[in-house]
Amino acid sequence: MSIYKAQTCLLCSPPAILRPSALSLSLISILMEETSKLQLPETFLSFLEANGIDPSIYTHGDSIPRYVRLKPGFEYLSQEIESEISCKLEKVKWLPGFYSIPPDVHIARSKAYQQGKMYGIDAASGAAVSALGISPGDHVLDLCAAPGAKLCMMLDLLGEMGTATGVDVARHRLAACRTMLQKYGLGGSFGDDHEDTFKQWTSRRPYKERKQEAKTMNKFVLPQNGQPEIIFYGHSSGVVGLKKKELYRSLDQKDYAYCGYDKVLVDAECTHDGSIKHIQKFEQWGWNTLERRVLDAERTDRNLTALQLNLLRNGFRLLKQGGTLVYSTCSLTLAQNEDVVDHFLAESSSAELQEIETAKDWPCRSGRTPKTVRFEPSTSATSGLFVAKIRKLPNKEAEKNVL
Repeated sequence: MSIYKAQTCLLCSPPAILRPSALSLSLISILMEETSKLQLPETFLSFLEANGIDPSIYTHGDSIPRYVRLKPGFEYLSQEIESEISCKLEKVKWLPGFYSIPPDVHIARSKAYQQGKMYGIDAASGAAVSALGISPGDHVLDLCAAPGAKLCMMLDLLGEMGTATGVDVARHRLAACRTMLQKYGLGGSFGDDHEDTFKQWTSRRPYKERKQEAKTMNKFVLPQNGQPEIIFYGHSSGVVGLKKKELYRSLDQKDYAYCGYDKVLVDAECTHDGSIKHIQKFEQWGWNTLERRVLDAERTDRNLTALQLNLLRNGFRLLKQGGTLVYSTCSLTLAQNEDVVDHFLAESSSAELQEIETAKDWPCRSGRTPKTVRFEPSTSATSGLFVAKIRKLPNKEAEKNVL
């Protein structure tokens, strides 16, 4: 068993707080005007007010750059890519392998993107993966893997050693994940022995076929033998599809003391209110869609945080003793972040919140719970993201916590 040796460091300091008197009346009026231009629906504004979120943050969408990561070994293509997309790739100094480009630049037609040598991933999401401290040889689990960019980064960090497993409950999202991994040549090749599974999970089936299936099948159904289906990309990695209830089943801790995962990422489903670009898309999709998919009271008041807590619990069960788990969401609310982590820590004597060693260099601030961090769109120039790093204590250390 490899024991993870924790190291301590100072978290990045919170940004200076601007007092109201320091803001000119003209700036305040501009912020109010820009916010009104967004025409945010009353239900969303009520959600923001209830969670103490300033609606003016949604005026920063056009100032947040896009981020890309070059596949290791293809950094030499940077000048060629710059020429093709007509802008400079600015290195992200605090996150190796990442580059920023203007928000209005599209990369889909570039050769590097089409040939699987470059992919888009927000720098804050990259920071969450970075917090795991992945090393070649690790066995890593991405519990909410789709659409797959974070899983790609994990496999990049592992190189030719170790394994990465991605899990998601949505069938179509797993198909997108599989397509992305194949595009970037990660995780090996699809074997002939799994051709039937390939046909079932591919996202390239005709639209009429997919539409008909959606009408007759509201929930993902396990095979008749009761076992989850697996799409393998090689001998040592794959994507697993499970029912939601399967994610929460009770597991024997002894089974995972020595053979569990070294690192687990739980980038949990959330309201996505920290992703300004995501919220702005509802201007095209329709604000009614936002209310149905994000703000439904039954979903946000209890069910969503219960889902997040259960995902965290299950990810921790699958973690080996001495291993590291990172919990993250792109929500700015306390309920989906600090409250979930605090609840979990209170019920688990073997869970220890850790300092995030690299966070001292990140453009983030401390969360309400010590040792957690938050990326704020208005100050980090990234999507909003909460990150907490948790270590699973060996039995002897956990017993001391109980005494």
